[in-house]
Amino acid sequence: MKIICVDDENLVLELVVRLCEELPQINEVVSFSSSPEALEYMKNNSADLALLDIEMPKMNGITLAVKIKELHPDISIVFLTGYSNYALEAFKIHANGYIMKPIEKEKLVAEINHALSSKAVTSYPHIFAKTFGEFDLLIDGKPLRFARSKSKELLAFLIDKQGAGVKRAVAFAALYEDELYDRKMQKSFNVIVYSLKTTLTENGIGEIFEMNSGELRINPALIDCDLYRLLQGDVQTINTYRGEYMVSYYWASLTEAVIEKNKLK
Repeated sequence: MKIICVDDENLVLELVVRLCEELPQINEVVSFSSSPEALEYMKNNSADLALLDIEMPKMNGITLAVKIKELHPDISIVFLTGYSNYALEAFKIHANGYIMKPIEKEKLVAEINHALSSKAVTSYPHIFAKTFGEFDLLIDGKPLRFARSKSKELLAFLIDKQGAGVKRAVAFAALYEDELYDRKMQKSFNVIVYSLKTTLTENGIGEIFEMNSGELRINPALIDCDLYRLLQGDVQTINTYRGEYMVSYYWASLTEAVIEKNKLK
């Protein structure tokens, strides 16, 4: 992620730049002490977030934000100011945040994370498992359609297991709760497994699903997944999590507890 910082007070500008450079999700910070200079830069460059002072000579931060938005509609804006009376005007232009000076590190980091959280996944890899909220498997950004809802849930369950092999009886118990795994239900479950394999194969991604020695598993090396990113400590992904994990499936609550523990680390 790339940030531009604009403030005519050099000490404030240096502080903000230093704090931004400490954030792991920020790859580049570009600073300016004047609005016209920043605007000229943005005519030929882009950024994910602009941190703007409001009271500046020649062009105030509100006007600068409007002009930057005209050039880059998707950029996030956070205002840094010593004046509270600009808040209403700032949010009229859909600012993502408003921080009062003097700048406190905790508040600045929180506002930056909030502003950038919606940009965490701007484009999807070829195969992406979305587990936050409702579960979906996306192929090039488009949700995969399943012939059977239980086949979709089976895939979700295997993704939740992160590549570990799962016995058919264990998977069945998760999907059907109190049902008895008798001969009749074994046949029904085989239909679910076959349907999942067929759907994945027909969409050119059959290799993500494996059946070996009576166990089912997915190959996590072939799937990108928000859960996996979070567990690996990806800050941007952590900041997009809003307390909901595979909300349609009761068995997901165990992993939801694990996620909360990882967020607190």
